[in-house]
Amino acid sequence: MRLTADGLRHWENKRITLLGMSGVGKTRLATLLRQSQWFHYSGDYRIGTRYLDEAILDNIKSQAMQIPFLRELFRSDSIYICNNITVDNLKPLSTFLGKLGNPERGGLGIAEFKRRQFLHREAEIRAMKDVPDFIRKARDIYGYRHFVNDAGGSLCEIDDPEAFRILAEHTLILYIQATAEDEAILIRRALADPKPLYYRETFLDEELDFFMRERGLPYVALVEPDDFVRFVFPRLFRSRIPRYEAIAAEYGYTVTTTELAGVASEADFLALLATVLERTPAGA
Repeated sequence: MRLTADGLRHWENKRITLLGMSGVGKTRLATLLRQSQWFHYSGDYRIGTRYLDEAILDNIKSQAMQIPFLRELFRSDSIYICNNITVDNLKPLSTFLGKLGNPERGGLGIAEFKRRQFLHREAEIRAMKDVPDFIRKARDIYGYRHFVNDAGGSLCEIDDPEAFRILAEHTLILYIQATAEDEAILIRRALADPKPLYYRETFLDEELDFFMRERGLPYVALVEPDDFVRFVFPRLFRSRIPRYEAIAAEYGYTVTTTELAGVASEADFLALLATVLERTPAGA
């Protein structure tokens, strides 16, 4: 969706998709807007509660069934497990995605890891294609005037033109670009606390092959899960930048993390967005 600054001011029911790496401020901004009649749609929350809910619970149950005390309670239907994902706590989804490597260190084999990656990709596509329906629900059922789509950091990886066409048709796409300083901070944070990630399959194959050759590892089962994440995260981060930029160039607009850091209210955000629209050439 393309707008002028004047068009933004007269846009009665504003609809924004926030795009960018995890940690650039998408959820902070969405939470801020939620206080001012904006419906906060979290792509990851939708993935975890709608499309991967059963898979997440099956994974948790399979772990619990290894404990004899819990196994007997499950088999007699004496207890059950529910998924308590929230917008601010997506750990069940992250745990399901998992890390590649040594099973004795909590890692997954390559076949199971890729299966979960595939399920996540399909779920992310479906969650983004649900956006138009949730725009309607936000307005007609819940009575919200505006809508913000807090998209997952891996959205640029899905390579599904239809999903982006739908988002561009129904929302204004805003890419939050990390400055060099913030990029370094995000990378340091990821290295200090490695978390499960989604990878394009071709990227994963290339980087895993390089990692194993560099370390002389003959089997994936010998890969230290956190070691691989620390190795691959900076490379993944930088590989995503041109993908984000291409999406913004074709469908939307770009704002930097430094600019976004100054936003403390809905008015601040709309003023910044108007500035972004004014500086972007018409038709760009």
